[in-house]
Amino acid sequence: MSLRHVRLEMAREPAYPQGNPNRGYELVLPLGADDRIDAAEWEKNPSACTVERFWDGEKTELGYLERNRAGQWVFDYDFDDEADDEEGFRFGEHAFRTGEYVSIADHEGTMHTFTVVRVTPA
Repeated sequence: MSLRHVRLEMAREPAYPQGNPNRGYELVLPLGADDRIDAAEWEKNPSACTVERFWDGEKTELGYLERNRAGQWVFDYDFDDEADDEEGFRFGEHAFRTGEYVSIADHEGTMHTFTVVRVTPA
């Protein structure tokens, strides 16, 4: 499995015109040669694909990269509660390269954009 450590930080949005490096995610993802999530590799060892959500002084949330019933990539922080999942917008299509942007819908469904600030071997 080709695991990569990916750091996402909030990109600029109305509440944060300069972005916010104190809101984001530390991810461990199985990335293919095209820097996209490799679903076949994820299926081999999903528990290796972790998520750490950091959010301006809130308690850090720890979870896993999962696929929901619709096949969308989500961050799951509690296997018994689907309401806590955060969905990656078209995550299967995005390349996780430094400088690229990805969007994630938070617990309430509000979409936020994040910049890939670092990708390193895990």
